[in-house]
Amino acid sequence: MNGLLTQLDRAGDSLVPVLARLSFAAVLLVYFWASGLTKLDGLFTPSLGAYAQIFPHAMEAAGFDASQMGAMRTLIVLAGSWAELILPAMIVLGLATRLAALGMIGFVVVQSLTDIIGHGASAATIGAWFDRASDALILDQRALWVVVLLTLVLKGAGPFSLDHLVKLWQLRRP
Repeated sequence: MNGLLTQLDRAGDSLVPVLARLSFAAVLLVYFWASGLTKLDGLFTPSLGAYAQIFPHAMEAAGFDASQMGAMRTLIVLAGSWAELILPAMIVLGLATRLAALGMIGFVVVQSLTDIIGHGASAATIGAWFDRASDALILDQRALWVVVLLTLVLKGAGPFSLDHLVKLWQLRRP
Protein backbone atom coordinates (compact mmCIF):
# COMPACT_ATOMS: atom_id res chain seq x y z
CA MET A 1 0.00 0.00 0.00
CA ASN A 2 2.84 2.43 0.83
CA GLY A 3 4.37 1.80 -2.61
CA LEU A 4 1.10 2.76 -4.29
CA LEU A 5 0.81 5.93 -2.22
CA THR A 6 4.40 6.87 -3.06
CA GLN A 7 3.66 6.40 -6.77
CA LEU A 8 0.53 8.53 -6.45
CA ASP A 9 2.54 11.26 -4.71
CA ARG A 10 5.12 11.25 -7.51
CA ALA A 11 2.42 11.28 -10.19
CA GLY A 12 0.67 14.13 -8.39
CA ASP A 13 3.85 16.19 -8.28
CA SER A 14 3.89 16.15 -12.09
CA LEU A 15 0.19 15.99 -12.88
CA VAL A 16 -1.30 18.54 -10.46
CA PRO A 17 0.64 21.57 -11.79
CA VAL A 18 -0.16 20.61 -15.40
CA LEU A 19 -3.85 20.25 -14.53
CA ALA A 20 -3.78 23.58 -12.66
CA ARG A 21 -2.35 25.32 -15.74
CA LEU A 22 -4.83 23.57 -18.02
CA SER A 23 -7.72 24.58 -15.74
CA PHE A 24 -6.45 28.15 -15.67
CA ALA A 25 -6.26 28.18 -19.48
CA ALA A 26 -9.74 26.69 -19.89
CA VAL A 27 -11.49 28.89 -17.34
CA LEU A 28 -9.57 32.15 -16.92
CA LEU A 29 -7.18 32.83 -19.82
CA VAL A 30 -9.74 34.29 -22.23
CA TYR A 31 -11.55 36.03 -19.35
CA PHE A 32 -8.42 37.98 -18.39
CA TRP A 33 -7.33 38.62 -21.99
CA ALA A 34 -10.76 39.98 -22.94
CA SER A 35 -10.76 42.20 -19.86
CA GLY A 36 -7.23 43.45 -20.51
CA LEU A 37 -7.97 44.23 -24.15
CA THR A 38 -10.98 46.36 -23.20
CA LYS A 39 -8.65 48.54 -21.14
CA LEU A 40 -6.32 49.49 -23.99
CA ASP A 41 -6.94 51.76 -26.98
CA GLY A 42 -3.29 51.29 -27.93
CA LEU A 43 -0.16 49.83 -26.40
CA PHE A 44 0.41 52.93 -24.27
CA THR A 45 -3.12 54.36 -24.37
CA PRO A 46 -5.62 53.30 -21.71
CA SER A 47 -9.28 53.31 -22.69
CA LEU A 48 -11.80 55.52 -20.92
CA GLY A 49 -13.41 52.36 -19.58
CA ALA A 50 -10.13 51.27 -18.01
CA TYR A 51 -10.07 54.31 -15.78
CA ALA A 52 -13.74 53.82 -14.94
CA GLN A 53 -13.16 50.16 -14.04
CA ILE A 54 -10.03 50.71 -11.96
CA PHE A 55 -10.73 54.17 -10.47
CA PRO A 56 -14.53 54.47 -10.52
CA HIS A 57 -14.83 57.20 -7.86
CA ALA A 58 -12.01 59.32 -9.28
CA MET A 59 -13.45 59.09 -12.79
CA GLU A 60 -16.88 60.12 -11.57
CA ALA A 61 -15.36 63.06 -9.68
CA ALA A 62 -13.47 64.09 -12.84
CA GLY A 63 -16.66 64.02 -14.90
CA PHE A 64 -15.34 60.96 -16.76
CA ASP A 65 -12.54 63.05 -18.26
CA ALA A 66 -9.52 60.72 -18.50
CA SER A 67 -7.16 63.66 -19.00
CA GLN A 68 -7.75 64.54 -15.33
CA MET A 69 -6.46 61.19 -14.06
CA GLY A 70 -2.75 62.09 -13.98
CA ALA A 71 0.40 60.20 -14.84
CA MET A 72 0.39 57.89 -11.79
CA ARG A 73 -3.13 56.62 -12.45
CA THR A 74 -2.28 56.20 -16.14
CA LEU A 75 0.75 54.07 -15.20
CA ILE A 76 -1.37 51.99 -12.81
CA VAL A 77 -4.01 51.41 -15.48
CA LEU A 78 -1.39 50.46 -18.07
CA ALA A 79 0.43 48.14 -15.66
CA GLY A 80 -2.82 46.44 -14.67
CA SER A 81 -3.91 46.08 -18.30
CA TRP A 82 -0.57 44.61 -19.38
CA ALA A 83 -0.59 42.31 -16.35
CA GLU A 84 -3.99 40.94 -17.45
CA LEU A 85 -2.47 40.05 -20.81
CA ILE A 86 1.08 38.98 -19.93
CA LEU A 87 0.73 37.06 -16.64
CA PRO A 88 -1.95 34.63 -17.90
CA ALA A 89 0.12 33.92 -21.02
CA MET A 90 3.15 33.19 -18.85
CA ILE A 91 1.11 30.76 -16.73
CA VAL A 92 -0.26 28.89 -19.73
CA LEU A 93 3.20 28.65 -21.31
CA GLY A 94 4.74 27.70 -17.98
CA LEU A 95 7.27 30.55 -18.06
CA ALA A 96 8.33 32.00 -14.68
CA THR A 97 5.15 30.31 -13.52
CA ARG A 98 5.57 30.74 -9.79
CA LEU A 99 6.18 34.46 -10.14
CA ALA A 100 3.36 34.89 -12.67
CA ALA A 101 0.91 32.98 -10.47
CA LEU A 102 1.92 35.07 -7.45
CA GLY A 103 1.34 38.20 -9.54
CA MET A 104 -2.09 36.91 -10.56
CA ILE A 105 -3.00 36.25 -6.92
CA GLY A 106 -2.18 39.89 -6.18
CA PHE A 107 -4.18 40.92 -9.24
CA VAL A 108 -7.23 38.92 -8.10
CA VAL A 109 -7.03 40.46 -4.62
CA VAL A 110 -6.86 44.00 -6.07
CA GLN A 111 -9.64 43.16 -8.55
CA SER A 112 -11.85 41.90 -5.71
CA LEU A 113 -11.18 44.91 -3.49
CA THR A 114 -11.92 47.24 -6.41
CA ASP A 115 -15.21 45.44 -7.03
CA ILE A 116 -16.17 45.63 -3.36
CA ILE A 117 -14.92 49.11 -2.43
CA GLY A 118 -14.78 50.92 -5.75
CA HIS A 119 -17.89 49.51 -7.38
CA GLY A 120 -19.89 48.78 -4.23
CA ALA A 121 -20.56 45.11 -4.98
CA SER A 122 -23.74 43.83 -3.36
CA ALA A 123 -23.70 41.33 -0.51
CA ALA A 124 -24.98 38.65 -2.91
CA THR A 125 -22.14 39.35 -5.34
CA ILE A 126 -19.57 39.28 -2.54
CA GLY A 127 -21.09 36.15 -1.02
CA ALA A 128 -20.08 34.36 2.14
CA TRP A 129 -17.98 31.34 2.91
CA PHE A 130 -19.30 28.32 4.74
CA ASP A 131 -22.84 28.86 3.53
CA ARG A 132 -24.85 26.56 1.29
CA ALA A 133 -24.54 28.75 -1.82
CA SER A 134 -21.44 28.29 -3.96
CA ASP A 135 -22.12 30.82 -6.68
CA ALA A 136 -20.94 34.16 -5.29
CA LEU A 137 -18.77 35.96 -7.83
CA ILE A 138 -16.19 37.25 -5.41
CA LEU A 139 -15.60 35.09 -2.34
CA ASP A 140 -16.60 31.74 -3.86
CA GLN A 141 -15.28 31.95 -7.41
CA ARG A 142 -12.16 33.89 -6.65
CA ALA A 143 -11.23 31.63 -3.74
CA LEU A 144 -11.08 28.77 -6.24
CA TRP A 145 -9.05 30.91 -8.66
CA VAL A 146 -6.56 31.61 -5.88
CA VAL A 147 -6.29 27.91 -4.97
CA VAL A 148 -5.41 27.06 -8.58
CA LEU A 149 -2.85 29.88 -8.65
CA LEU A 150 -1.46 28.96 -5.22
CA THR A 151 -0.96 25.40 -6.49
CA LEU A 152 1.28 26.85 -9.21
CA VAL A 153 3.17 29.03 -6.72
CA LEU A 154 3.86 25.99 -4.51
CA LYS A 155 4.37 23.29 -7.16
CA GLY A 156 5.65 25.19 -10.18
CA ALA A 157 4.55 24.58 -13.76
CA GLY A 158 5.18 20.85 -14.04
CA PRO A 159 7.04 18.88 -16.70
CA PHE A 160 5.27 20.25 -19.78
CA SER A 161 6.39 23.86 -19.50
CA LEU A 162 8.99 26.35 -20.57
CA ASP A 163 10.20 26.44 -16.96
CA HIS A 164 11.01 22.72 -17.22
CA LEU A 165 12.84 23.23 -20.52
CA VAL A 166 14.87 26.06 -19.01
CA LYS A 167 15.72 23.84 -16.04
CA LEU A 168 16.85 21.01 -18.34
CA TRP A 169 18.91 23.45 -20.41
CA GLN A 170 20.61 24.79 -17.27
CA LEU A 171 21.44 21.27 -16.10
CA ARG A 172 23.09 20.46 -19.44
CA ARG A 173 25.24 23.59 -19.51
CA PRO A 174 28.85 23.07 -18.47
